[in-house]
Amino acid sequence: MSDEFYYRGLEKAKQKDYAGAIEEFNRALQLTPFFPEAYLQRGLAYYDSGAILQAVSDYTEALKQNPQSLAAYYSRALARVALKNLPGALEDIESAIRLNYNYAAAHSLRGMVRRKQGYIQDAIANFKKAAELYLEQKDTENCRLCLERIKELQPPEKSPVLPQNLPNITIKSEKDYFTQLLDKAEKGDTREAIEDLNWVLQADPQDAQAYCCRGVVRCKMGNYQEAIADFNQALRLDFHDAIVYRNRGKARYLLADYQGAIADFNQALQIQPQDALVFVARGNAYRAMSNYLGAIQDYSQAISINPDDAQAYYNRGITHTLLEEMLAARDDYQKAISIFLEKEDWENYHQVLNSLNKIQKSLPENQNQKYNLLRQRLLRMVGGQWEIAQRLIQQKKDYYPQMPEEWYLQKVIADLERDRNN
Repeated sequence: MSDEFYYRGLEKAKQKDYAGAIEEFNRALQLTPFFPEAYLQRGLAYYDSGAILQAVSDYTEALKQNPQSLAAYYSRALARVALKNLPGALEDIESAIRLNYNYAAAHSLRGMVRRKQGYIQDAIANFKKAAELYLEQKDTENCRLCLERIKELQPPEKSPVLPQNLPNITIKSEKDYFTQLLDKAEKGDTREAIEDLNWVLQADPQDAQAYCCRGVVRCKMGNYQEAIADFNQALRLDFHDAIVYRNRGKARYLLADYQGAIADFNQALQIQPQDALVFVARGNAYRAMSNYLGAIQDYSQAISINPDDAQAYYNRGITHTLLEEMLAARDDYQKAISIFLEKEDWENYHQVLNSLNKIQKSLPENQNQKYNLLRQRLLRMVGGQWEIAQRLIQQKKDYYPQMPEEWYLQKVIADLERDRNN
């Protein structure tokens, strides 16, 4: 007979008739006092009706009768949180987790309690564990809720910019969670960042920003083909942001696909035309293709946007050396050295200083100034493509052997000027 009242109570609770449910559970317990499930369900009805203290009393009685009741520990923990008894709630949660370590809800609740207690990193770890367990259980909704809680707890951080020959173009995510993952990757923990992003994408395969973020991390790991695949997927999901194009351009550059890189940098600049880093990156791609004049133009544009961009000065200096414009290269190296010195960036300071020392002997005052000026003039005439200049010089050498080097330069320049005037 007590079972009949018990099931009536369950039905009324389902209909949100909590008073009626409590009455039915009372009848069941009058007939059968040792009935832990009835105490648990009456506690739930009390809790849902706002009678929190009565709920705790029923949960406690249920645990006396059945100390292995996972649901009773978890339910009492919830009630104790409502009563602001956080130590008591944490004790119940620990008991629930000991009974079943894979109980995702308990890990999530422990994250909430630890957050209330001010232990933010511990809270994040618990929400992460809960999200992983929910994902394994195919409960994507609760998994996403845990992710949102993690994002709320992540403080916005500015990742340090470490200048390199190739500008380190990083994603600037609007979501604090992705910013934190990128900061983690920046500090070298790329494996954990990838793992986190993998289960984010398992929970929501349509998260375009997660694909973009994973692409950035894969770039840092040197997995450029996989990074490009992630950027492509982000674009397919309509995440047409400058972030995607500039990072895909970086990956293409590193795979020596310079034309593809330039196309991506062009797209990024259409969206963000004042991004100095992208001008430097595109300048590097132009330089790799021996388009030195195009490279110098981009580095100069980057400097006009950010006059303290040491990398732009350094890369422009490198390009000037390729054009045999040693005085211009010297000026750019010295400017880069000054900026790196001011920033106390000693690694880059010494790198540029070494580059400056290497060209000192090549400066016009130390070499045949006329010869160097002719080389510079010829390079300008062929658009900075030294390979073209070399072929033209070799043709003259084949036709007019054993002439002075300056004569060949003058001859090629004269022929080019004549052709242009005709």
